[in-house]
Amino acid sequence: MNSAVGKDTMHQNSPHTVTVTYAGGDERRGPLTMGQANMIRCILRDDPTHINIHDVWPVPDGTASAAVIDALRALAVRHEGLRTTFPHPAGSAPVDQVVAAEGTFTLTVLDHAELPGDPAEYAESVARAARAGRFALGREFPLRITLLTVAGQPTYVALAFSHAVADGSAMAILREEFAELLAGKELSELTSLPPVDLAAVEASPAGLRKSEASLRYWERILRTAPQEMFAEPRGRRPGTDEEARQLTLRSRRGGRALAGAARRTGHPEATVLMAAWCALVAHRAGQDSCVTAVPSANRFHARVARSVTTTSQDALLHLDVRVPAFDALVSRTWGAVLNAYRHSQFDSVRLWEMIDRVTAERGSHFGRDVVFNDVSALPAPLLGTDAQDRDDAEHTEQELTWGPPQTLPTRMLAFTYRTAPQLHISLWAAPSVFTPEEAEGFLAGLVLLLEAAAAGDVPMEALAEVTGVRPAERGPDWLRVDGCWVSPDAVREALGRAVGGLPVRVVEEPGPDGTADGTEAGADGSAAGAPGAGPHLTAYIARRATALTPEEAHRALTALIPAAGSGVLAPHRYVLVENPPTEPDRSDAWRRLKTIDEGTGRSRQV
Repeated sequence: MNSAVGKDTMHQNSPHTVTVTYAGGDERRGPLTMGQANMIRCILRDDPTHINIHDVWPVPDGTASAAVIDALRALAVRHEGLRTTFPHPAGSAPVDQVVAAEGTFTLTVLDHAELPGDPAEYAESVARAARAGRFALGREFPLRITLLTVAGQPTYVALAFSHAVADGSAMAILREEFAELLAGKELSELTSLPPVDLAAVEASPAGLRKSEASLRYWERILRTAPQEMFAEPRGRRPGTDEEARQLTLRSRRGGRALAGAARRTGHPEATVLMAAWCALVAHRAGQDSCVTAVPSANRFHARVARSVTTTSQDALLHLDVRVPAFDALVSRTWGAVLNAYRHSQFDSVRLWEMIDRVTAERGSHFGRDVVFNDVSALPAPLLGTDAQDRDDAEHTEQELTWGPPQTLPTRMLAFTYRTAPQLHISLWAAPSVFTPEEAEGFLAGLVLLLEAAAAGDVPMEALAEVTGVRPAERGPDWLRVDGCWVSPDAVREALGRAVGGLPVRVVEEPGPDGTADGTEAGADGSAAGAPGAGPHLTAYIARRATALTPEEAHRALTALIPAAGSGVLAPHRYVLVENPPTEPDRSDAWRRLKTIDEGTGRSRQV
């Protein structure tokens, strides 16, 4: 953790706790929203330091502690989400939310003779440290609040939030309202739904139809899209946590270029930036399409735009980048993004059941390999305590700075905080697939692409020349199978382990229609693989004296895939023979053996 915490012990008085009472709200009860259910599932399963979230709110000079407490009390009364708990029997998951009309919360006060080192960085470390420890969903106030003072004068409020009641957008709204209250302003009337009412909308017939449509949309992508964006020899499986350092780009060049590209193409800046991101990700990954999660997308409707709750459900964007030039990709991105947004509300329990079922049938392991979170349109972007002032004050044309590491279950996570006057993006890129130099080159290349797009249409085949970003290197043994990059050697090794060391040979064979192209464009612009298209993998297994069946081999392999190396998908067909041929490295020798049993592996039926 930050060294400032240790340094502070020379200056800090003993902390004390203030209990704050609130009253004036309505007592309510109702089912969970889909976003709450999704995050509670993660809260009960994941490390709390990963799932809890935090923020730091600066306090203007001269503000009294009583004013800070009054503002926090007013927010608790104003927003039902902050007065919500989730009672449930031990060993079970909550199904209801309970809103209190009145209650208490505590405030820990840390007084100092002076704040140590970088005060904003120190406040950040205090807030981050408060994320440790799981929130007691059934009884605990969902905010852990620390007031940092100097000689009794408030300077910062450091907060940790339960992700069951707030997400990044909700924290931004609360920060904005906190600042307005301290400034003596009257808050505007609430226009977005509180969580209990949002749950009722989601449970309505129209809401349930929307959820069903979302599940169908996700299933189509899960069955046809690349299972790993960064499938390459040095990669790891999606879902394998890695520690990645934060890399931040602040670029006035990028801000001007994005605005210029938006004017030239006639599309919104957000669409142009998304197209550039997807183009460069797919180019770097050597893929025909980009699959990226867009977590902030589900606040585009007015009923949830400013709701203080968690709406943390991914929009899943699947964008086919096989177009001649960038302008065509921007046009395609607009429709693809809207399609993803429309399908970002779903029953998370059913979604994960479907993901488990589909990935087992396909013999794959789908993960949130790439995440792009554009929060630049939020009312008070989560820039950190002093980043807003820094963006406004600094005039450097472009800078890249490295920050602290964070453990991530993704290969690539990006937050866009601002697009003007600077393009301000933070990137966490997994070190297994990006060296520090490659991560810096990716963000610098994104700016170069935007500058080129502002000047004119950019041929997609020129991305390497324009951006300096090179595609992933794979050996000649890697194949594109069913829209995914696959290493037959990695499949053979994983399958051999799955069946207890029996001899295995994995062979590329034409699909039933004999074609060589593994995908065809879907009606929505995504790369939808046709079930019979492209090369297929056949696994020959010498089962010897065992009673192994194709179904057992497939189940054993799919159980192993999440821990296997990159480039592993299950074969389409398993052929069982008694003993291996005398020349086990020759595929034709395996084909000439007598077949004992054979069966289909992955299912492609939606």
